[in-house]
Amino acid sequence: MSNKTYYSGHSDRGRLIVASCLSADYLAKKVVAEYNRQMQGKPSRGLTHLNSIDFAFTDGERNVRLKDNVRGADVYLMQAVSEDFASGLSINDNYMSFLIAARAFREQGARLVTGILYYLAYGRQDKPTRYMREPVTVRLMADLAIEAGITQLVTWEPHRNPQGFYGKTKVDTLDSLNLFIDEFASFRGREDVIAVAPDEGASKFVTDFADAMGFTYALAAKTRPEPGRAKINQIIGDFRGKEVAIILDDMISSAGSMRALTEKLVQEYGIKKVFIGASHNLCLPVACENFKILHEKFNLEQVVVTDSILQTEDFTGLSFFKVSSISEILARTINCIHFDESVSAFSYTPS
Repeated sequence: MSNKTYYSGHSDRGRLIVASCLSADYLAKKVVAEYNRQMQGKPSRGLTHLNSIDFAFTDGERNVRLKDNVRGADVYLMQAVSEDFASGLSINDNYMSFLIAARAFREQGARLVTGILYYLAYGRQDKPTRYMREPVTVRLMADLAIEAGITQLVTWEPHRNPQGFYGKTKVDTLDSLNLFIDEFASFRGREDVIAVAPDEGASKFVTDFADAMGFTYALAAKTRPEPGRAKINQIIGDFRGKEVAIILDDMISSAGSMRALTEKLVQEYGIKKVFIGASHNLCLPVACENFKILHEKFNLEQVVVTDSILQTEDFTGLSFFKVSSISEILARTINCIHFDESVSAFSYTPS
């Protein structure tokens, strides 16, 4: 990634604490290790890691206990608000732990609490389904987080930019463009490669990726005839001379869209190799089966995701499956915020 400078100037902020709930421990440990590695030999007040701060009572209620004094500290509270298949904790268990933890830090005197929700659950519920009486649930979750006590939010590649739902609370959204530019760097400038957006929502991201890589790009027109099933009606783009397709999206749930799109690219557009990249993989068993079918029958060469969600062995055991860590970018983000530097300094900037 570009611009790996760590800032080590003086800060008027408090003692630096990275805290993690149980489901976030796996990534928080890597973030802390990366932060300490990059700060070696540079003046710093040091970093304290408070891990596994949440637990359950026998009736299932979540709670948080802090073993250290946090008065006056600047806390970076990490939580994976996704289903934790290893521990059996649900999305809602983890969201409750996050809210309770934020309140615990504020009540115990923390100066600032920056929530780091690298996968923003409920992010897709940013507007009611047409003709349905549904709430804007992402706004509810924002209200709860603010009321719980967060003073800032950091999130990784959300489905929609959530800033509008958090009012005056600052939101930093980290994008994955540089990560995928690095992952697919070997394809840069090749005329036989095309980048493909699986739907309109991914079109801007894929366009920026294609421009940075020197590719052409295409857009799939998708409909959902029924819940959980995607239909690709057509793909708009010039496929003359194209043999390799790179499909990028923010999230993989069932991989139904990826399967429908990949099959169409291979069967109707003559694509010989397909690569898939996504910022979040929800680890649903049906997605694993879809990937196996695409690899065996429809020229799927590789799937690249991040560790924004702890990947299960069903996925990591696939020979064509790669997990890229976001620990470095989270460590740099914490450093930038703590020393009052711009988080956008290491984001991709179109030329």
